[in-house]
Amino acid sequence: MTGGVRIRAETAADVAAVRRVLSAAFPTEVEADLVDALRGTTDPWLSLVAEDDEREVNGHILFTPVEVHSPTGVSSALGLGPMAVHPLHQRRGVGSALVRAGLSACRDVGALVVVVLGHPAYYPRFGFRPAWDFGLYYRAPGRNPACMVLELEPGALRGRSGEVRYHPAFDERSSRP
Repeated sequence: MTGGVRIRAETAADVAAVRRVLSAAFPTEVEADLVDALRGTTDPWLSLVAEDDEREVNGHILFTPVEVHSPTGVSSALGLGPMAVHPLHQRRGVGSALVRAGLSACRDVGALVVVVLGHPAYYPRFGFRPAWDFGLYYRAPGRNPACMVLELEPGALRGRSGEVRYHPAFDERSSRP
């Protein structure tokens, strides 16, 4: 527990609370539907919740497998997203605590690389860098400021480049650029 925020793994009892957080944090149900569609379909499934002193869930972060397709083959990484904090709890360090705990959980399962499609002013504070700097891209070659990557193991991206592909549920339900 840090600063009134406790981060723990999502349990079956948290499903409705996670949906409430996602629905409150985003303008549509797209992200909530996406998490529901992904739940139980990926390995690993790293889903963490943030709760306050009253054990109320007020934040959520999800990491699922992604693939990097290159001319020489396919390699794996983890994708961060979605991540949400209930609007009443934003700007209190909940999101940062979720990201830090999530990256630690990624290391614990042996992940070497994490990719995020997110706000370019937010994620660099955790070490994320533009994916294009490593020759990675999402959907179309070229710079995409929202597509960032973090090497959990320095040098893990050496010799790896290509298109980052998320689980098909992202394409079916997501409003990502």
